[in-house]
Amino acid sequence: MVRTAQTHGPKPAGTTLPRIALVGVHGFGTHHLRNLDRLEAAGALKLVAVADPNPPEAGRLGDDVAVFNTLDDLLAAGTTPDVVIIATPIQTHAPLGLAALAAGADVYLEKPTAASMAQFHELLDAAAAAGGAVQVGFQSLGSLALPALAAVISDGGLGTIRGYSATGTWLRDKAYYQRSRWAGKRTINGVDVVDGVTTNPLAHSIATALRIAGILSADAIDAVETDLYRAHDIEGDDTSTVRITPKEGPAVVSALTVCAPEQTDPFVTVHGTAGTAVFHYTEDILEITTADGTTSETFARTDLLENLLAHRADGTALLSSLENSGAFMSVLEAVRTAEDPHRIAPEHIEWVGEGAAAHPVVADIASWIERATAAQATFSELGAPWARPATATDAMEVSGTEVAREISGARLARTLSPRPYLHPVTTLAGTIVTDAMPLDHVWHLGAGVALQDVNGVNFWGGRTYRREHGEYVWRPDHGRIKRTSSVTNGTSRTEELLWLGPDTTEILHETRRWSWLPADDGAWTMTLSFTLTPAGTDPVSLGSPGSNGRAAGGYGGFFWRLPAVDNAHIRTLLASGEDAVHGSRAPWLAWSGDFVGKPATLVFTTPPEATDPWFVRAAGYPGVGSSLAWDAAVVLEPGETLTRTITVTIADGLATDDQIENWTGTK
Repeated sequence: MVRTAQTHGPKPAGTTLPRIALVGVHGFGTHHLRNLDRLEAAGALKLVAVADPNPPEAGRLGDDVAVFNTLDDLLAAGTTPDVVIIATPIQTHAPLGLAALAAGADVYLEKPTAASMAQFHELLDAAAAAGGAVQVGFQSLGSLALPALAAVISDGGLGTIRGYSATGTWLRDKAYYQRSRWAGKRTINGVDVVDGVTTNPLAHSIATALRIAGILSADAIDAVETDLYRAHDIEGDDTSTVRITPKEGPAVVSALTVCAPEQTDPFVTVHGTAGTAVFHYTEDILEITTADGTTSETFARTDLLENLLAHRADGTALLSSLENSGAFMSVLEAVRTAEDPHRIAPEHIEWVGEGAAAHPVVADIASWIERATAAQATFSELGAPWARPATATDAMEVSGTEVAREISGARLARTLSPRPYLHPVTTLAGTIVTDAMPLDHVWHLGAGVALQDVNGVNFWGGRTYRREHGEYVWRPDHGRIKRTSSVTNGTSRTEELLWLGPDTTEILHETRRWSWLPADDGAWTMTLSFTLTPAGTDPVSLGSPGSNGRAAGGYGGFFWRLPAVDNAHIRTLLASGEDAVHGSRAPWLAWSGDFVGKPATLVFTTPPEATDPWFVRAAGYPGVGSSLAWDAAVVLEPGETLTRTITVTIADGLATDDQIENWTGTK
């Protein structure tokens, strides 16, 4: 199927054609003029007037089309349009829409609907009072791919939906923001404009994702979290993540920029347990990938103006109604009321081109956007180097230097098994030695404690390895770990935590103790001790993929996810290399290498409570764990406890064996 415009054909003889007025003939107004030419030639409507302070070029319009400077002038002249199309700056949408409704016209209103939620409600009230119809110009909502995708989701073709994401990597040069006085502005003389990547150039991506997710009204939304940035010299955002959490169902996350190295087609992704769907909304292409392979189909699109005319004629439902733009307006309102976008530091921006044609490119922006949509996380939570630091519940300082931040993890996607973790952790010289939500395993969260099978509940995140399947499978089994109290005393902290199942049942109580101190040779040490106790009167099984039949997959307990490390050297006292160290038992394990070009070393000591095997990954991804359930589950009876204590030395440079022996007290 190919994309074609939908027309209703000429009106029968004697039928009065709908009279159309266009306000704003430049910018996107030129698209409307072309569309009006097409529909008028098809006998579907009559363009009777336009309004713009800068009239169209001579000869562009028919002699019978009246030209005015303003909508007020147009309405006062008695042209009595049936439909007014408004393609003007954002801050004028609501005032002009209200005027058109008051005059008895239906309205086609370009996106965004209005510049504030208050204006949106004014429009709703005015439309109800006038009995008028308002179509909002999110053209992608006319795509016939949307009902096709809805059918796939409803039929279970993608399994259980885990989340929705909107991805956009565009570029805009300086000229784009110099084209008008309102471009890139948050306000003008105290009047809301809210022009930014999320509300204007890539607003369609968010509106389309919300529609696919079935989130239509503001009342359906629990929270909108914004993380806004700018590389251009503007007021608005040009690089941002927004997470929309509905009252029911999975979240919608957008990751958008106009500071990419090259422009690509934007798309919306539906993430399911049995497959994914990617909708390239500017091309009406829907790709569906399941275990059976990938299919791609190009769909037709219903023109929104034609849809509005059909609504007037026979009550056909509007595809992008004013009422159904409430959810998008919640996003715009969150952007409007958020703190000003954070300026990206110049060292993270490369300017390409000269003069007005120059455009900024944010370092590794495509990668950070991919990570954000995969993890349903913000740039700040991911730790992008140009982003604001993530909000931390606590921090660790050694010799006056912050070396670790503790993140609650409470806002993370359910399939990541939300839990507290440390990230970033750094050497005293500032080299980052942890990673969080990397693209290969988005549920890996810095340094902390996690287990994949606790009485059948996944506190690790991602797929669960099941013996009966012989592989990792998606299951609705993700728990969360919630910190309930914390007491810091100088260089130590004691925390109480609850391990909660998917139904919030308390499964484990945990006491977690951190301590941090300087060490010799410019290093510092962190000690983590955690004690697990069954929360109820039944035994609790602590398991792993290894205890469920996954050979050499016994990870669980303490785990440290490293960033990419070049020239990695992994060793214990008696072995060297991933294959030799993985699964071995040794008093310490050292990992040295180049962390983003800076040499550093991590030394992990085995728990004194038990010589658990080391879990090591290097070739696939860099990670180290101490496995408390390597190939068999550990069962805790009610009242019984399990404690593990790990000390990690974090050092700049490539440590020698003598230094390691000094730090660990071993020979």
